[in-house]
Amino acid sequence: MLSHAAIWAAIDRLAARHGLTASGLARRAGLDPTTFNRSKRVAADGRPRWPSTESIAKILDVTGEEMARFIEAAAPPALRRVVPRIGFAEAGSGGYFDDSGFPAGEGWEEVEFPGSRDGNAYALTVSGDSMLPLYRPGDTIVVSPAARCAVGDRVVAKTRSGEVMVKVLKRRTAKLVELQSLNPAHPDRVLPAGEVEWIARIVWASQ
Repeated sequence: MLSHAAIWAAIDRLAARHGLTASGLARRAGLDPTTFNRSKRVAADGRPRWPSTESIAKILDVTGEEMARFIEAAAPPALRRVVPRIGFAEAGSGGYFDDSGFPAGEGWEEVEFPGSRDGNAYALTVSGDSMLPLYRPGDTIVVSPAARCAVGDRVVAKTRSGEVMVKVLKRRTAKLVELQSLNPAHPDRVLPAGEVEWIARIVWASQ
């Protein structure tokens, strides 16, 4: 859970990343310069005053920052952890995963992720247009190989031939796996269950 203090601290960090004070950030976003002043963070009766979603949207827009990064900055340190990350194109290469879809081998980078109890979670950097409009090139998705996959979940699937794809799990039986494409320009896939090496659920994305 994000606290009042953490949200305001994230605003201060956002301003500092762009060489601004909190007042300067508010002014650049077209807000009243006193919007983020410390005196505005607590009401006269002592109750915590929260920034509006509109003001947060405006400062993200004017700085070009993404909501995911803002949330990461607001997450308490205890809720953050580092997970391994590789490029999506590399995921189909040998040596990065074991037969069950858990990360293995070397060559992984690291990225901070705001929370996961799955010690085997990992991140992939999106490339190509097959995941549009949901995931864009450069986005990061975090995958949990230990999480249960249900129909309707967004998943990463790897075939025994080395193909890796992001789809929606449409149906899964003992004989077949049906995967629906995120991008309507790309076909859905129906694969024999024996051709699918593993399927893992996407639990977070930096959109």
